Amino acid sequence: MNVVFDLGAVLLTWEPVALVQANFEPHAPTAEAAHTLASQMFHHEDWLGFDRGTHSLDDAIGRMALRLALPADRLSDVLAPMGERLEPIAVTVDLLASLRTRRDAGEDLRLYYLSNMPSPYARVLEYRHAFFRWFDGGIFSGDVQVIKPQRRIYEMLAERYGLNGAETVFIDDSLANVVAAREFGWHAIHCERPSAVPAQLAAYLPVSSTLSTSKPSVRA
Repeated sequence: MNVVFDLGAVLLTWEPVALVQANFEPHAPTAEAAHTLASQMFHHEDWLGFDRGTHSLDDAIGRMALRLALPADRLSDVLAPMGERLEPIAVTVDLLASLRTRRDAGEDLRLYYLSNMPSPYARVLEYRHAFFRWFDGGIFSGDVQVIKPQRRIYEMLAERYGLNGAETVFIDDSLANVVAAREFGWHAIHCERPSAVPAQLAAYLPVSSTLSTSKPSVRA
């Protein structure tokens, strides 16, 4: 079985509304306004182009500042070090560790990641987090200039690693990305709560293979 992980809000913390509330409160004084501003910031081509690797962070910040009347220097202070801010989510990193242990013990498991992640952040994350060395491979959108939910990025992972769709399960917090994976022929789990993922994934693994409930000693 191939298990493919998204990163943000699955293995790494990603809370755009909280980020807006903490750093742009004068521009989003209510919870509703913070949700709206977060969507305007991170679900627009200004940001998606940076995710895709088709323009730089400076370009994204400049466009975002003009479009949303936000201070460019504050945007830079918040967004430039994002790779240093994304921290592991314990429950899913523990799950990944247990899968790695089982694979290394001889089970037919392969572990991959498929993430919408700009290349500058990706390089920092690879350096900071040991769990990237546990994967058999993966793709960051910024390295290939394609982003989820575009079909091509799923094709690229499948082609690069020879993945059989019927033997592949994908985990992502975005419903659109989950739907695209299913349309591509993969099984997929919508990660609404990371704590629910171990039980959700267990349903796709062989009956003889149960997820470990012990805490791995190696952590990212």
